[in-house]
This record gives sequence, structure tokens and C-alpha cells, in this order.
Amino acid sequence: MTATQVVQQALDYFNSGKLKEVLARRVAIASESQRDDRDDALRQYLDDEIVPALQALGFDLRKIDNPQAANRPFLLASRIEDPQLPTLLCYGHGDVVFGDDDNWSDGLSPWQLVEKDGRWYGRGSADNKGQHTINLAALEQVFQARQGKLGFNFKWIFEMGEEISSPGLADVCREYADLLKADVFLASDGPRLNAERPTLFLGSRGCVNFRLTLHARDRDYHSGNWGGLLSNPGTQLANAIASLVNQHGQLQVSALKPPCLTPALRDILSDVTPGGNAGDPDIDPQWGESGLSPSERLFGWNTLEVLSFLTGNPQRPMNAIPGHATAVCQLRFVVGTDWRQLERHLREHLDAHGFRQVVISEVRGTPATRLDPTDPLVDWTLDLMQQSCAKKPALLPNLGGSLPNEVFADILGLPTLWVPHSYPACGQHAVDEHMLADIAREGLLIMTRWFWEFGEQGCEILARHHAHRTAGGRP
Repeated sequence: MTATQVVQQALDYFNSGKLKEVLARRVAIASESQRDDRDDALRQYLDDEIVPALQALGFDLRKIDNPQAANRPFLLASRIEDPQLPTLLCYGHGDVVFGDDDNWSDGLSPWQLVEKDGRWYGRGSADNKGQHTINLAALEQVFQARQGKLGFNFKWIFEMGEEISSPGLADVCREYADLLKADVFLASDGPRLNAERPTLFLGSRGCVNFRLTLHARDRDYHSGNWGGLLSNPGTQLANAIASLVNQHGQLQVSALKPPCLTPALRDILSDVTPGGNAGDPDIDPQWGESGLSPSERLFGWNTLEVLSFLTGNPQRPMNAIPGHATAVCQLRFVVGTDWRQLERHLREHLDAHGFRQVVISEVRGTPATRLDPTDPLVDWTLDLMQQSCAKKPALLPNLGGSLPNEVFADILGLPTLWVPHSYPACGQHAVDEHMLADIAREGLLIMTRWFWEFGEQGCEILARHHAHRTAGGRP
């Protein structure tokens, strides 16, 4: 069988309605990891859906208890056809966020897959049940086309706690690193650049949240009796934040800025235009780092955001000077940022600007990751994507948001490729979440061709990858 024939087989599978049928069954399982009363549903998703699908493909399976979160298990799967063949690691998560049942549009439910106007509505249809269901179906097409073979080794890790920040994922990958050992990582999560354009991203921006607090006194005091005599923590904290990020959203802490964009990154991002699609907000042209394009600001630079700000009583404002103010802020950052020293850099900056009284606390974050865009694996994947759907794919050096990619890139040391099957307006984490049928079809064709060609050319492309790294390409 040829690549063209196996892709046609995948198209026939999609047109038969079988992919939608399987996804409907999986969406019906209310695997909400953020609730304490869904333990049975979380186990059911693995036991009734993922385990049988992988067993049918000849995988050896091992369920792992989560070392950090009870009843949020992991499933490790391995199929070794020949130790001399290349090995691929894939990932998916079967948990979803709260269904929010009462707020979906009329005729829609989080736990019933409904097709309407080319959209498949249901919780998890985009994040992440639909995406790993596409990848499993693509693998099945190759398995059948090669009559019970893949042509490469395949490993898979499923988790059931991604929506609660993947507790235990790093621990499991460290403990079972030998079992998860592979040559390359390929998975699907997050959105495409837009609905029309297939996308490959190579990592994700990092994210670190922190709290700023200013406590002046234990109680509030009447503003008429004490105004002008007592410091206002709300006013002081607002000015402290303004010293960190200005009125144009530009980061002011030099030590937390990233390296300048390289010509290669600028060239890649010149082909990318964020926003501008139905349901997208209008981009503010005067917001963000000056001298950068929107794509450079989103995918190549750091941003500091104020997520919440509280002082006084917002629900019932009183004529009183508050005694306390607090804000939660967030730094999204790219590779090369000295984020692990964030607290020190903030402390030095605030002290230098006269805000010694501001307390920094609750600092927690995840690293930024990015596969070298010049790695041969990247162009090889882009070529296969274009062959699959006759569209020029978008290349993102990293996702604007965050994923647990550091586990695969840093702990397991793998080159990471992400091919998402969703889009920005999918309703992820909101009501009326959906997958576009057109994207599901394209995703199935792309992944089927990728898996097929990895069985044909895996040794060759990995040899080129290793030669690139040996010659000085960045890991």
C-alpha cells in the first residue's frame, strides 16, 4: 500500500462516521478531574475506552497510580516491534474541565456529542478527547494498512489530571524514564493558529504566577477623617505594578526580558498572523512591546499580565482607606528568560523604585521550551502536513500558552512536535466547546500520513536529526 492509499483509507473511515461515533462515546463519560466525585468516571475513561483501543493494536499496558493526586491515574503503553526501529512517544489526557451543564446553549449538553453547522459540540471534543481520538484512529489506519504492523515502535502516556495542572506527570516520567525512552515526541493539544491553517508548534511559552501584597494596617479608616494622612495600599500597589508593566503593556523589568529575536525567528513569525477570525477579539495595535509585530509579541516575547487586583470591598465600596491590597500577576515567557530568579529580579526592581513594602509570594511556574526550528524533523513534518491537505501549514516556534512540554523536552530529553486539531474559538474550558469537523478530517489525514511515513523514513529522518544536533543545532 502507498501513502496515498492509506490516506484515502483514513478519509473513508472519517466519511463512514466511525470517528464521530467513537468520540461521542468518549464525550459521554463525565471525566471532570476538578471534581472529587468523578473518580469512577476517570477510571472508566481509561478502562473502557483507551485500554481496549490500545490492546487491539498490540500495546503492552501499565496503569500507574498518581504519586501526587489520588484517583488521577496514568496509563503507560508500549509496542515494540523491533528494538532497532525508531521509537515514537505520544501523549494525551482523558480528563476535562467542569461541564458547566446548566449554561450550554439550548439543545446542547457537555456529555452528548451534537453535530450542528459543521461543529461537533461536547466537553472534551477539542480538549483533549477529540485530539487523541484522531491520533488513535490514524494509528489504526496504519496498523491495518501494514497488516498488523506499524514499521516503528510506539509508546503512549495518558494522564487523567491535566486540567488540574498535571500533578505527578513529572514524577512518573522521571521514575519510568527507561520505559518511556523514545527518539521523538509527537502529540496533539492546544489550538491551531486558526481554523483554516494546519499548525505545527515546537514547544510552549513558560508561565509563572506570583502574588504582590501590601499590608499597611489591620483595619480600614474613614477617608474623610484620615485621607491625606494614611497611606493607601491600593494606590501604592497600583503604582508598584505600573513600575513593572507600563500603560502600553510593555514589560519594564529588564532582567525578565527575553533575548532579542533572531533573524531566523523573525523570518518564521513573518508568515504568521494571529487573530482576525470569527469569534476572535480585535487586537489592540498600540499594546505590547514596541517594534514587534503581533506574532512576535505573542510567540517571541514576554508579557506581564495582572490577573486580579483586590483592595477594599469591590461589591460595597465604603468611604474608607483600605488597610490591605493584593494582586495576582503572571509572566508568560519564552526560552532564554531568567525566570527561575523572578522573585529576586522583582525584589530588586521594586526596591529600586521605592516599593520595599510590597511583599512577593506564591511564586510558581513552568519552564519555556522550544525545539530548534532548523531541526530536520521540522521541515519533514511541515512537508508531510502540506502533502496531506494541500495547505501551507503554519510553524510556531512555541505556543503562546503553556503545556507540560518541559516534561518531554527536558526530563525525557526528546525533540517535541505538536500538531493540534483544534482552533482558538473552540470554546475550550467554556460552554459550547466544540471541534470543527473539517479540522477533525484534516487532522486524521495529517496524522495518518505522518505515522505511515515514519514507518517508511523514520531511520533516515532521525539520522538527519542527530547529525544536525552533532553539528551544533540547538536541542
